[in-house]
Amino acid sequence: MEMILLFVESWWWVAPAAAGAGAATYAGVTARGRRARRLELDAARRELSLAYHALILARVRVREAQANVLSARAVSGSSALGDALMGTPATVEARRQLQEAKRSEKAAVMTLRAGRARVKATTAQYHAASSADPLPIEKLFATQDAVVARWMAYETDDAKAIAYPQLSDTRYPATLAFFRAYREAQRLRPASARDRIPPEQFLEYRDAVRTLEAAFDEAERQAGAAESRPAPRTSIWPVPAWRPLRLPTSD
Repeated sequence: MEMILLFVESWWWVAPAAAGAGAATYAGVTARGRRARRLELDAARRELSLAYHALILARVRVREAQANVLSARAVSGSSALGDALMGTPATVEARRQLQEAKRSEKAAVMTLRAGRARVKATTAQYHAASSADPLPIEKLFATQDAVVARWMAYETDDAKAIAYPQLSDTRYPATLAFFRAYREAQRLRPASARDRIPPEQFLEYRDAVRTLEAAFDEAERQAGAAESRPAPRTSIWPVPAWRPLRLPTSD
């Protein structure tokens, strides 16, 4: 009996510690799951912040360009009307830079508006999503895998391979652009959907996947195969990330 009491006194802390460790592990897994599901929203907010800073810089460039126009007019000694009719090379160049700066500012404003709309839409999607829905990064994985599966159909189907050899020949610029886009998307692809992925990396990978999809669409179009592509199916065979894409040679 004394030995039992001694054992209890010596190891009484094991159960609470184990329970605490289990709770910490569960909390960590839960936090990672929430972070992974919120990744697209965090990326959209990061994109909005970058757009806001880009607009500030664009407005600064407009003010600098306006100052350069005034400086060029002062140096030329011409009036505003006379300068508008026949300006010196310096004033013409200053006005050109001002117009370019204004166009950049307008583009920055539109990008900021689009970013705000994207944050609102992504916020709504985040709150409406359930645990059964795929993670944002998993959606990008699926998009990339679907593009690769589309290309592999031209490699594994003899009839398609004969009908559209251009899609395996890197001597064609559109096909070469597709393979380069694939390499870039594969380089930026995270190893796992459960990894801790910074918003900046998500944005880079998302843009790379979009470029990949657009590049293959263009390669199909130039090869004359775009119209032959069947309508998307509800389920697409995924290409594992560990399976490298066999790049054809240009021979």
